[in-house]
This record gives sequence, C-alpha cells and structure tokens, in this order.
Amino acid sequence: MKTFTPPLLLALSIVAMPLAAQAQEVSARPVSLQAQATMPGKSGTVKLVNGNVSVVPAEGARRALKPGDAVAVTDQVVTGPDSAASVVLRDGTTLMLGPDSQLEIKGFTYDATKQEGNVILSMLRGTMRMITGLIGKAHPEAVKINTPTSLIGVLGTDFIVKAEGSI
Repeated sequence: MKTFTPPLLLALSIVAMPLAAQAQEVSARPVSLQAQATMPGKSGTVKLVNGNVSVVPAEGARRALKPGDAVAVTDQVVTGPDSAASVVLRDGTTLMLGPDSQLEIKGFTYDATKQEGNVILSMLRGTMRMITGLIGKAHPEAVKINTPTSLIGVLGTDFIVKAEGSI
C-alpha cells in the first residue's frame, strides 16, 4: 500500500482549494447556466462589484453596476481606480476585471443544448483574469480577446490579460 508524503498532500491541497471554491460559487448561483442560456439579450451577470464599476451600453447612458445586473453584447464594463468587478457569462466563463479597466463584449452566443457558441471580447485597457466556461473548454477556437495591440486565441482555460493605454 502506498502512502502520501506530507509535501505531496500539501501540493494536492493547494491545487484542490481553488477548485473547491469555484465549485461552491457555481452551486451558489441562483439561476442555472441552462436557464441563463435561454435568456434573450443577456450575455452574463455581474457577480461582484468592488468600488466604482459602471456599464456603458451602446444605446444608453453610463450607469453604475451592482451584483445581479445583466450585461449584453456591445456593453462596456468600466472599473475605476481601486475598483474591481466579476462577470459570469451564460456558459460559465468568468471575467475578473482589475482597477482602471475597460472591457467590451463584442460578441457572445451560446446554445446550451449543443454547448456551442462564441465569446469575442475587447480588452481596451487594464487587466482581466478569465476562466473559460463551456464554450472555451469545448471549442477554444471560438474564444477571442482583442487588445489595442494584439488578438489572443485561447488554448488554456485560465489566463490573465493586460492592456496598456488609454481610450
């Protein structure tokens, strides 16, 4: 019988902790991903707001965001200094924006039945951590992130993007 050494147990617990936290977050969501996939015009939901966070819709005036608010295609999510936000798209993709960031949702489609769609984001400035959802896991080529100087195609499931400059 093999036994685990303490360093191996420590390494396994470090790897497992973020996964357990993510599983708790998913189970705490009030609306299932399957149900969200059928909501017209809604790309995702704001989960966390810390500080000054707003949305600039294509056809409307800038407004403050709060947890539970919907975001849609063409919306720009903007964080102020010392601010942050977390948005979960309908396929489970999690976007975490850092201070002084501006992200535009250029395109988002998702068919829960086929687990197909696409995610097209434009990181105009600031920082973002992205954990891909069902689209990125099943079809990584369908996830694109534009920055002022590059286009990022997704090969992994968890990464950080930093875009410098001002708009």
